[in-house]
Amino acid sequence: MKITRFTLFQVPPRWLFLKIETDTGLVGWGEPVIEGKAATVATAVQELMENLIGKDPLNIEDHWQVMYRGGFYRGGPILMSAIAGIDQALWDIKGKYHNAPIHQLLGGRARDTMRVYSWIGGDRPHDVGAAAADMVARGFTAVKMNGTDEMGYVDSYVKIDAVLARVAAVREAGGPGLGIGIDFHGRVHKPMAKVLAKELEAYRPMFIEEPVLPQHNEALRDIANHCAIPIATGERMFSRWDFKQLLIDGYVDIIQPDLSHAGGITECKKIISMAEAFDVAAAPHCPLGPIALAACLQVDATCHNAFIQEQSLGIHYNKENDLLDYLVDKSVFFYENGYCKIPEGPGLGIEINEEYLRQRAAIGHNWHNPVWRNTDGSVAEW
Repeated sequence: MKITRFTLFQVPPRWLFLKIETDTGLVGWGEPVIEGKAATVATAVQELMENLIGKDPLNIEDHWQVMYRGGFYRGGPILMSAIAGIDQALWDIKGKYHNAPIHQLLGGRARDTMRVYSWIGGDRPHDVGAAAADMVARGFTAVKMNGTDEMGYVDSYVKIDAVLARVAAVREAGGPGLGIGIDFHGRVHKPMAKVLAKELEAYRPMFIEEPVLPQHNEALRDIANHCAIPIATGERMFSRWDFKQLLIDGYVDIIQPDLSHAGGITECKKIISMAEAFDVAAAPHCPLGPIALAACLQVDATCHNAFIQEQSLGIHYNKENDLLDYLVDKSVFFYENGYCKIPEGPGLGIEINEEYLRQRAAIGHNWHNPVWRNTDGSVAEW
């Protein structure tokens, strides 16, 4: 079996899909994308695929090593996202070749279903109490929200109080059993992160996410010493080498590698297994499309320390299209009582509606994240 061709589809709302074809008729799907840089990743995919045409798609580990080590310059969001999407598609082909879901090829399931959480509130969080109550009514047992909007290095306690009020509303609406993830989104700098983390303890969050940017992971020590809330990070880290020092330092409780950003199924399985050796949990990042989610669930199924999965159904970014729109069988991601079943079909376990996909690819997208500014005009973290 040989790889014969590939096609990229840039589709709304902000996704990039990859189709890899073989001479046997088997095809694989991947989702290589960095939000806001889809066209840049597409170019990287095209460069990497030049070496894969005519190769056996089943030799995934070797292909991964060539894509990564074959370049003198390696790593980073663009290259690792390109590798990720190709890797997902190769695993999809391999699963179809063996007529088995990917998790069976990775050693089999360690669980029957996967707990999931849903987003509430949007980029500038508002009406989060009502949104949390709605998600609880739909059966979700956990939600995630942005904690704040712009925040300066040293900022007003008025903003701290506003965050606390929103989290209090979510806790009241969801009750004591609701898991609440609070995403700092890298918007909060170390001086205020310490304050905010300590103040949030009273609401018993499930975790605080990216309390500082990953470039400042050394600051997690001070934040961890100020509060007892589990600390999560990792969506902007792209390989096991990026995660190595984070795990050695010992101040993170939950890692969040993204299977469309951090080298795909091959690499994220290794990253999550590395974390297990440090008694660290995993909650893969996935505010993306159905291929990315299917890849996450296949890996989640095999990882003992994966405890919850992000998914994008109804997320504020999904305006023109939503998670299920590109699937033939929309019931494959079946949510019940806050859990999602693991897809059992061959490969990723999903079937893409290619006719609809091509219609939407003709429209495409040019999504970019907003640029925010502080009151003084300086650039703020989004």
